[in-house]
Amino acid sequence: MYSKIKIAGHPLHAMLVPFPVAFYTAAMVCFIVYANNMDPFWYKVALKANIAGVATAALAALPGFIDWLNIPRIKKAKKVGIAHMLCNVTALALFGANIYLECDHTQDTLPDATSAIVMTTAGFVLTLIAGFLGWALVQKHHIGVSLTAEQQKIDPVDGVK
Repeated sequence: MYSKIKIAGHPLHAMLVPFPVAFYTAAMVCFIVYANNMDPFWYKVALKANIAGVATAALAALPGFIDWLNIPRIKKAKKVGIAHMLCNVTALALFGANIYLECDHTQDTLPDATSAIVMTTAGFVLTLIAGFLGWALVQKHHIGVSLTAEQQKIDPVDGVK
């Protein structure tokens, strides 16, 4: 099954995914650095990376969801896609909740980053799991991949077409 949303023949979802992964990673790392040195610079960078991660994740989710809708229901890939989606949506919710909690601090006080570290680390781990599942969708189930006519004759799950 080839991706329904593409640019110049390349699936858009795969092009957008690296952005939230990078921003989520940066947010987690910067919150950890901030907790160790209490330099407000790292807190501000962490919060901005967190916001950018949520925005780009929401953007990447749209073509991913459309591609998932087009997977036939009888395919195991549909279930793997649901797991991939649930991990990503939960990570997005954790990072989004973290923004809500962390944006509430005033400039006068340096906030404690413990909850931010817990939430971003949990979101990061879910993003890693989602990445593994997304890779399985591409490599094992050929979702978003343009196959040759000969490759299309063989179903990677069942071994037959």
